[in-house]
Amino acid sequence: MQPAIFDTVFPRPDFDDRLHAIAEAGFAAIQLDFASVGLSSMPITIPASVIETIRSGTAAADVEIAAIGGTWNMIHPDPTRRTEGMASLRAIAVSCAALGTGIVTLSTGTRNSENMWRRHPSNDTPEAWSDLLTAMTTALEIAEAHDILLAFEPEPANVAKNAQKARDLLDTLRHPRLRICFDAANIAASDRARDPLMVIDEAIDLLGPEIVIAHGKDIDAEGIFCPAGTGIVPWTETIEALRDSGFDGAMVLHSLGEGDVPLAKAVMGFT
Repeated sequence: MQPAIFDTVFPRPDFDDRLHAIAEAGFAAIQLDFASVGLSSMPITIPASVIETIRSGTAAADVEIAAIGGTWNMIHPDPTRRTEGMASLRAIAVSCAALGTGIVTLSTGTRNSENMWRRHPSNDTPEAWSDLLTAMTTALEIAEAHDILLAFEPEPANVAKNAQKARDLLDTLRHPRLRICFDAANIAASDRARDPLMVIDEAIDLLGPEIVIAHGKDIDAEGIFCPAGTGIVPWTETIEALRDSGFDGAMVLHSLGEGDVPLAKAVMGFT
């Protein structure tokens, strides 16, 4: 399993300085956010000069790009917002070959028009599911055209709110380019009435073969996301279960500050 981190955890005015700080902290891979190079996180266009900045910076720091963030609200109530998000996904997909990565991470969206990390009662309706299938089908056409994988993240506020809904989406679309971004804290948050280890183990059993990247944050007893190692996620057992499932990709730390990195690495066995 490869230790990796969101590049936004190490804020620096200069992108090269950011990457060198990441490398010095012991990471050889990042999840790229285009905001780190002066664009929006979901840009409509990505200039060639920006691609070259990223390529030269990652080469100089000897840091690879495990994935690029491509999250937008796939079922936003406003169809215009969905169209804009798809255009951004296309621009990101086009950039992947030049940047040496083949994974873009997604979330499945919410009917909440103000915040895509807030649940909405209409998320569970057949109409929301239908809109998600339509959007994901188009997204997978983009993935096919540009030879990438789309890794979506089960998340309680979104349509794929838990591991079972994620499994349903995989089984409905049955597309080889649709995979899972596994976030143990999100999985634990999807069923807080039960023991986190039980919920996480069941999710890995359901999704294991499709997991191509993992996110590493934690959740506390009150349901608030926090740095890995400071919450209720049983990391030793989670890492072991992921490995037993065959996962050997990047575990990408996020939702933490620079000062939280040593503990997060330690609880995951990344020394």
